[in-house]
Parts: sequence; C-alpha cells; structure tokens
Amino acid sequence: MNLKSFGLLATVFQATQGLQLKRDTDTPRDQLQYDAHYFKQKINHFPGSEKYSNPTLGNGTFSQRYYFDSSYYKPGGPVYLYIGGETSGPSRFSNLQTGIIQILMEATNGLGVILENRYYGESYPFATSTTDELLYLTTDQTIADNAYFAQNAVFPGINSTLTAPGTPWILYGGSLAGAQTAFSIKKYGDVLYGGIASSAPVEVYVGYPEWYNPIQKYAPQDCVTRINNIIDKFDSLIASNNTRAVNEFKALFGLEALTDDRDFAAAIAAKDPIGNPGFYHSNTWQELNWNSTYGSRDFFYFCGNVSDIDAPLEITILDYALANYTNGEPWIGLGNYANYIKTYTLPLCASGDYNSNGDCFGTQNESYWASIENSVTRSYVYTSCTEQGAYIDAPKEGPSLLSRVVDTSYEQQWCTWAFPDGKYNSVPSSPDLEVYRSFGGFNFTADRLAFIDGDQDVWNDLCYHSNFAPPRTESSDLHPELLITGAGHHWDSSGILDVEAEPQFIREAHKWEIRTVKKWLRDFDTWKRSKRA
Repeated sequence: MNLKSFGLLATVFQATQGLQLKRDTDTPRDQLQYDAHYFKQKINHFPGSEKYSNPTLGNGTFSQRYYFDSSYYKPGGPVYLYIGGETSGPSRFSNLQTGIIQILMEATNGLGVILENRYYGESYPFATSTTDELLYLTTDQTIADNAYFAQNAVFPGINSTLTAPGTPWILYGGSLAGAQTAFSIKKYGDVLYGGIASSAPVEVYVGYPEWYNPIQKYAPQDCVTRINNIIDKFDSLIASNNTRAVNEFKALFGLEALTDDRDFAAAIAAKDPIGNPGFYHSNTWQELNWNSTYGSRDFFYFCGNVSDIDAPLEITILDYALANYTNGEPWIGLGNYANYIKTYTLPLCASGDYNSNGDCFGTQNESYWASIENSVTRSYVYTSCTEQGAYIDAPKEGPSLLSRVVDTSYEQQWCTWAFPDGKYNSVPSSPDLEVYRSFGGFNFTADRLAFIDGDQDVWNDLCYHSNFAPPRTESSDLHPELLITGAGHHWDSSGILDVEAEPQFIREAHKWEIRTVKKWLRDFDTWKRSKRA
C-alpha cells in the first residue's frame, strides 16, 4: 500500500495545566512535526500459551514508537489512540494535523496519540524477520499491545496520569487498523472505553475478487466495458492454449518479456490504476479521496485514456491487431489501453528488467521473497498468509477487469517462498481465517464501538456494511454505525481544519463521529465507577 509521510513540528511549553504541545504559530498545522517517543512493550503478552512457546525470543521487550499531540488537551479530556496499522507512525501524522484525531481532539479537549504497530516503522522486536521471529506478529499480540500501552503510557509534559481505564481511551483505525480497533474494543472493553472502526475488514476470505465490484459499478462505464471485453478476449486465448496469440497480445503492451502469464495479467491491472493492492506502482481506485491533498485522480486519467474516442489512428488501429483471432471482431480500446501501459507504466520499471521482483513486474524470483530483512512488505504479506487472506483474485464468473489466470494460488506461492518452516513457527498452507471470524464476522458487536464505511470502498464487502452482511437497520448510541454514500476507503480519516467547509457527505460523517464520542464521554464516570465496583 502506498505510504505517505508528513512532517510535524512540535514545541513543549510550560502552561497552567502542565507542559503541553504548543503549535508554532508560524508553521501551518498540516506541516507540523512531532517528536518520537518510545514505549517498552512486551514481545509476548501470553507467556503461558503453547502457541508462543519459543523459549528464547519471546522473553523481554522491544521499543514501540509513538507520537502525541496535546495542543487541544485540557484536564479531564479523553485520549484518542490512532492505531498505526500497516505502515510507519509518521505516515499517519496527517490524522493528528488535520484529520479525524484533530477533529475529535478539538471537539472534546482531548489528547491524540499514534501508536506504531509492532513489526512496522521502527517498532520491530528483532533485527530481522525470520519465520520464527515473526511468531509474535499476530492479531492477539497486536491488540494486547494497544491495551497494555493504554494502561502504562506516559506523555512527557503532561502533569496528569492519563492511563486507562481511569481516563477514557477511544481508539480509531482505518482498514487493517480498523479491524484491530474493533478487535481491541471487543477483547479489552474493560480497559479501552470505545473505538471507531473505519473500513474495517471484520470478515475475511482466502480470495477476494469483490475488490473490483465498486469499480465495475461506479467507474465510467465506457472504460469498464472496454477493459472487461478485452480481458474476456485475452482469457479466451489463454483457455485455447493459443500461445502465439497470447505473446502477440503481450507484445502490444511492450511486455512480451514477462514469462509468467499471471505476472503479465497483474502488470496491466495491478501496476496501473485498475489496481490490485498487493503490489502496484500507480494510484488506484483505493487511493481516490474527497481531499485532493491525500487522494489521486490517476484512475480517472487512466480511464479517460482507455475510452478516448479521439485517439490518433496509429493508436486505434491496434484495436484490429488481434481481430483475426476473434472472427474479425475488433478489440475496442486495446490500442488506447496498450498505449497507456507503454507510456506511463513501463517507465516505472527503471531497470527495464520487467521480470525482476519488487521494483518491476515479476514475482517468480523465490530468493527475493526469502529475504529476511525487516520491511513493510514482509510484515504485511506475513499477516495475509497467516490470518487475513483476502488475496485479490479474478472472479470465477461474470465480467472481470483482471485476467482469470490470477487465482489465489498466485499469492499463496509467495507465502511458501517467503516463510519456510522455522523451529518454532510455520505458516499454514492457507490463512487461518478463524482468527478474524472468532470475533463475530458480520455479526460483530461491542459496546461503544462505531462502524463507519464507504459504499464505494473496494474493501467494503469485508466490512460491517458489506453487501453480504445482514441488513443494517438500527443504530444506537451504544452500537452506532454509518455507511457514507459516495465514499471510499476510510475517507472520514481526512480533514481540512474546518468541518463546516467540508463536502456535505464528509461534513455530516464527521459531525456524527463528534456526536457519537460526546455521548460516550457523558457516560464515562458511570462506566468507571462500575469498573471500580
């Protein structure tokens, strides 16, 4: 997934309520920087568990990085814990600067903190990530981090104890971090007071072809239809074992050197704005955003090229290049599609070795996957292989924007290559989906847990408002939920420092979140007394 870093500048000053973070008035808030702090986190929260039986690696602690903003804090205010998810802490700074945490802090005199997930950013327990060392990268260890941190965190400059459960801690997370938010509230609701889970995949499957459904439904239909028809024709060539025609098709895109048909299929989808979020070089439908600072219109630029009816003849003539394989029927849009890939996608492979892994379009180099260097990719792939699944594959029937040569085995092979059996840990032959499902799946519920999703999100069919979930007809203060019409992947996380100036659908979502949290906070003292009892 694309990572974005934003700088923050913070100064600490003496105030009547203690040392607090003060904004440098000469620096725009969206350019502020925060100092890194480090928390002594347990490597293993469950030493008695047979699952974590490594007698040497599991002992001890590691330094877990966190950042906080107290510029709005007043005594008695809540703590908002932003779950870092599958990226580094600094990549989430915008949420403290102008996003959802800033919005909630300002509304409730709260303090905001970003906690970097274990095995991301600088929060690695070990110097490398062997299969054995990755034993502690699990959902239960990660959500235990959140609870333990809330019970023991210190915020330099704040002359108050803000630990849970004495202080209301409210979590927020989007995407994978949204699921971890939900799981944290479900399991540690006696410590963590509440949470907002945005675009949270609470139900998972091994394969997830539904990723493309919002694109099929909401993208420009002339573009979608052209690509669907091209992929259908290409897949017919594959099905008939017409190797010559397949190679001619690859050559039109300048990718005849790609030896694996699945790598080729991924290259003309995953590496351009159609998208496959495993590995891609361009911004996809997932990266659309109502806020242009954090979003990209690459997808619409791509579609505009594919559906261009005024393209020059030397490009559109390629629509007929393979017509002899389809009884004279042209492949409408093929010239535009191929031209876009050659012009904008191929240059992203700087070496020109299209079969190479990582920086180009190949995935079949086993030694690349075997590297034990700590990295975002390695950590995320491990989670996908062990618990999350959701491999992006092509649908078995109906129209497809991705060639049907790509199935779940394509990504499962990476698990085999990347994580050979260790002494104490091994990766299952297929992801253990029960880890997620044990929390409730589409029937997930927990007190003071809000679910918020976007109906145009590519991940929505794994989320609370999935088309496969029971109808959501009732929202309550204790179990609130909201589906934002016209929104994508956790679009509520972005802000512009003026809720009233936001587009209506985002403005009203943010106001709903503010109201929801304020209602919870009114009941906190009663909840706290019940914990003491």
